[in-house]
Amino acid sequence: MLIGYMRVSTSEQNLDLQRDGLERAGCEKIFDDVCSGRATERPGLAKALEIARAGDALVVWKLDRIGRSLAHVVGLVSDLQKQGIGLKVLTGDVDTTTTTGRLVFGIFATLAEFERDLIHERTMAGLAAARARGRAGGRPRVMTLKKLKAAMAMMADRDNAARDVAAELGVSLSTLYAYVDAKGKPRERASDLLASKRRAKRDNSMQA
Repeated sequence: MLIGYMRVSTSEQNLDLQRDGLERAGCEKIFDDVCSGRATERPGLAKALEIARAGDALVVWKLDRIGRSLAHVVGLVSDLQKQGIGLKVLTGDVDTTTTTGRLVFGIFATLAEFERDLIHERTMAGLAAARARGRAGGRPRVMTLKKLKAAMAMMADRDNAARDVAAELGVSLSTLYAYVDAKGKPRERASDLLASKRRAKRDNSMQA
């Protein structure tokens, strides 16, 4: 069975182009999501994968419809292949149900591995340079009230990746998640900083 999946980033965008392509390809069931490409929760994709069985194929209009990054797509397709489920991309030369398609996807997997190695190499080089200048490696881990407010606003925007937010604020990813969740909601650890803001407002009002 061919199972279609389509995604758009906002409700203002139209799914018709993707739907028409999936229907022409012979998809018996079609699922969709309206969310950012960086979103971790995709109920439509989850449903599509839930009903897929060995011998079936997941069909998408473009490769970027199913993954947040090349590495994420490679991981997802590898899991599908282990279950005997193929992937067909209508606008690309990817069809893991064929020998040629598996070869093409193998190239993608190699590129994803190269990308991971390159990022690791750059990170290690940056840490080495920091140590050479007499500074401890890694990002500062101090979260301030100003950074917390910015983190809450940026994480509430689903188009912002947590790693990018952490880099923008100059904190580690673990520090970011210690103070806010994936939706920008403050965690218990943020209560002291937020309380200090309320105390400052109260003190100012008493002095006025």
